Amino acid sequence: MSAPSMTKFITKRPWLKRWMVPLANWYADAAGYRKLGLRADDLIPEESDTVMLALKRLPPKEAYDRVFRLRRAFQCSLSHQLLPKDQQTKPEDDYLYLTPYIKEIEAESRERGDLEAMVVNKRKNNKS
Repeated sequence: MSAPSMTKFITKRPWLKRWMVPLANWYADAAGYRKLGLRADDLIPEESDTVMLALKRLPPKEAYDRVFRLRRAFQCSLSHQLLPKDQQTKPEDDYLYLTPYIKEIEAESRERGDLEAMVVNKRKNNKS
């Protein structure tokens, strides 16, 4: 399951959104993953079955790009260096590419659970 989100609560209140957006941008920049060329969805752990299935559903180009970003970040980490500014992930390039697949799989799982828990009763024939 994905973590609870306050996004809808914050976006419905313009005054709160004006306050939170700069804070969120600062936090994302301070986290440092963009300086290694990663996107936010690259940080999602792969241990759960849901994430593994979502990774299998990625288009081949997106899957290749993800592996490339992870390997490049790992290499930068080993050499204790950051990428040059022109190769770092820009905020506009840091979009959610894996989260929609994860949400879709979780919805399918909930629906499957609901259908499996459904009890079907046979109607009795009313012969008078």
